[in-house]
Amino acid sequence: MACVSFAKLNPPSSSWIGGQQSLPQRSGSSARLATRRVSLPIRAGAYTDELIKTAVSVFFKTIASPGRGILAIDESNATCGKRLSSIGLDNTEPNRQAYRQLLLTTPGLGEYISGAILFEETLYQSTTDGKKFVDVLHDQKIIPGIKVDKGLVPLPGSNNESWCQGLDGLSSRSAEYYKQGARFAKWRTVVSIPCGPSALAVKEAAWGLARYAAISQDNGLVPIVEPEILLDGDHPIERTLEVAEKVWAEVFYYLAENNVIFEGILLKPSMVTPGAEHKERANPETIAKYTLTMLKRRVPPAVPGIMFLSGGQSEMEATLNLHAMNQSPNPWHVSFSYARALQNTVLRTWQGRPENVEAAQKALLVRAKANSLAQLGKYSAEGESEEAKKGMFVKGYTY
Repeated sequence: MACVSFAKLNPPSSSWIGGQQSLPQRSGSSARLATRRVSLPIRAGAYTDELIKTAVSVFFKTIASPGRGILAIDESNATCGKRLSSIGLDNTEPNRQAYRQLLLTTPGLGEYISGAILFEETLYQSTTDGKKFVDVLHDQKIIPGIKVDKGLVPLPGSNNESWCQGLDGLSSRSAEYYKQGARFAKWRTVVSIPCGPSALAVKEAAWGLARYAAISQDNGLVPIVEPEILLDGDHPIERTLEVAEKVWAEVFYYLAENNVIFEGILLKPSMVTPGAEHKERANPETIAKYTLTMLKRRVPPAVPGIMFLSGGQSEMEATLNLHAMNQSPNPWHVSFSYARALQNTVLRTWQGRPENVEAAQKALLVRAKANSLAQLGKYSAEGESEEAKKGMFVKGYTY
């Protein structure tokens, strides 16, 4: 597990911090250096101490604990409806609640899952027995999180690219989510390689993530920073690496500009892979090499954890690639934050039938355990089902 040293964030009594510092003056008629005021921005919001405590005692010891990762079930109602329709169910709140209850009440889930990202509807829902989902998670020592963005819309002036909306009203919404029990947040924006990406789209993605992260921290939520580089395209892995380095450089520049506490964030990056339509596929060792190269060049070791998205890979691919990245020590906790790569077989097993719930929950535990072993660098693909090997890439996928 990675180690982090936390600096005290309250302003020290140094004349360099927000104070006066007289620089030496040179005599004579040449240049004379005047007294300057040198100041550095200091964030010490109401939640600063709690953020550090959360990052140390919760995220380090819980979310970033060995062999555990995040279950993402934050699909919007529309996206959840698409998943339900694939097994012949209508997109109704009772059906969405039944599916989420199946996932969150799985016995033993907390052994492999440390956090669950919820959609707003789910954060306020309860089981059919009346127990709040938040309390169900707490009982398994799983930390509740919340998706806070409002989705993608076209970005004017770009090359048919998009930007993520949701900053309006985010502070007040975040405060309410905190009261409801959420302790971390997620904001997903995307970058498309076939569309450029344009400098405008990259800057917009980075700035939006940074503003969201700062607002989340000010309201006591640890932000997951997620600029997803889409799998769409026929480009080689080298092009993905180039774009990923550009995007993450911009993201960390604006995170710093917005005084975001790096020790109080998690990252949810895409793995560095060839485009889904590229003629040559990369093996897990190659993907691990390129991905870790990008992260080591761009991500400060102060960041506690890297929780990868699966992005349309098959269940087995996502697990194999994570396993390859944990074959040697990393500066951060390297784990997973999967949605489809944990849920696909579960959904197919359930089929919306009450008599299949137990079998579906067992399928979830199989996938969760596989990724737990991958986080520890001990996974083997022997005995994986054919369903787990099926790719889930959808060109132009909307979330």
